[in-house]
Amino acid sequence: MSTLTQVSELLGHHHHDQADARLILDFEARSKSRQRVQLADGEAVALMLPRGTLLRGGDWLRDDRGRLIEVVAAPEWLSCVSGEPLQLLRAAYHLGNRHIPLQIAPGWLRYQHDSVLDQMVIGLGLTLDRQQLPFEPEAGAYQGGHHHAD
Repeated sequence: MSTLTQVSELLGHHHHDQADARLILDFEARSKSRQRVQLADGEAVALMLPRGTLLRGGDWLRDDRGRLIEVVAAPEWLSCVSGEPLQLLRAAYHLGNRHIPLQIAPGWLRYQHDSVLDQMVIGLGLTLDRQQLPFEPEAGAYQGGHHHAD
């Protein structure tokens, strides 16, 4: 079994057709730095990255055989919230108090679908739509790392 051990910013300039393989993971799996995963072709590999590593769609990994592996953020069910800026600010405040990972952009918020949270944001006067999309939430104020713009 191959082991994926390197994440490199320098590798981020490659194009999709240069990948030897793809690793398609949802947000929860991309948040775990040590686990057994399967590449898109079904090959089992060990992910052994430094603790606390958060993989993002578009990251590149190298395995112990020198292969270049593209990380792909898998689509997952998200609650997509839109509304006026003050309403979005209030929603972000209440969701943040619950430690809910949020993807934030001008005019909208996204979080992993949860019907209880959906009722809360609707109660705040926001518009909600459920969509299946890749989830790339904020890394957090103390995590550093990089951010992919939408």
